[in-house]
Amino acid sequence: MTTQQISDAELAGQPAAYWTGVAYEALISYTRARMTEKGYTQPQFWLLRNLSVNDISPDGEGMTLPELREAMVSYIRPEDDLAVEAEGLLERGWLTRDAEDRLWLTAEGEQARVDLARNAPAIRAALHEGIDDADYVTTLKVLQRLIRNAGGTVA
Repeated sequence: MTTQQISDAELAGQPAAYWTGVAYEALISYTRARMTEKGYTQPQFWLLRNLSVNDISPDGEGMTLPELREAMVSYIRPEDDLAVEAEGLLERGWLTRDAEDRLWLTAEGEQARVDLARNAPAIRAALHEGIDDADYVTTLKVLQRLIRNAGGTVA
């Protein structure tokens, strides 16, 4: 596919799967680069979020790496190594590991999660620059319809 200007009629004939794939890779790369600039990785943030009772975790209980992988199955990428990412958080004191190999969020880890979450609005703002909310909503509704048309489910 080319990035040159094409007419709306030509654009209407373009395959959505191609463009959603390009968009996905660009958005993930941008987001991960911004997080890395701030000293953490997206998988590390996900680990903190999945272990926090104040975020994704329903009960704040510790989880093993296989349990965390399962919890993240819809968004973790093949190259994400949760064992390596968890080691970095253990070294920082943001997680602890118990005798059953369950990872637990520390008070420092919870504060880090809160602090790191403050980066999200700036990332979103940069990605949404020049896109009004109505256009964004329309785009998501179109993508949801494409998903349903393809036999997928929309959460």
